Amino acid sequence: MEEKGKGRGKGISGLMAELIGPRVYSCSNCRNNVALHDDIISKAFQYPAINNFFHGRTFLCLVPNNEKRKEMQREDKRRLVSMRGKCGILVEGKNSRAFLFSHAMNVDVGPKEDRHLMTGLHTVADVSCSDCSEVLGWKYERAYEESQKYKEGKYILEKSKIVKDNW
Repeated sequence: MEEKGKGRGKGISGLMAELIGPRVYSCSNCRNNVALHDDIISKAFQYPAINNFFHGRTFLCLVPNNEKRKEMQREDKRRLVSMRGKCGILVEGKNSRAFLFSHAMNVDVGPKEDRHLMTGLHTVADVSCSDCSEVLGWKYERAYEESQKYKEGKYILEKSKIVKDNW
């Protein structure tokens, strides 16, 4: 069986793609091209969308002291976690959709940091648009669990922060 798209006539969609160029995703703030549609690995990712500390993306609510932490942990049945040297309660928030890309372009990669994500502990670095500095998602630098190693070197871009261009 032939590979999809190989050995066939171009047809209308093939000619259009050749004339127009690749389908791209751009920063929703400034329209800078940041990823190619062909580089999507998965559209089934979730992005924490809770307006809280640290750029509105983490789910850490700071707790004042050890006694209060224990009380809140019992009452709220939430996990006590540590992030960026702060201790707090992990809060369940709404998640928005995000895409996993094999590559990204025209983005700046921030400093590496460990984060407790839904799939475990990962070393990640925020990625932002190189033109307007809008944080678009993160890059997986390291996965600590064997089942998550496929994410290393890949990019998560929040769907609400990117728009389709050239479609």
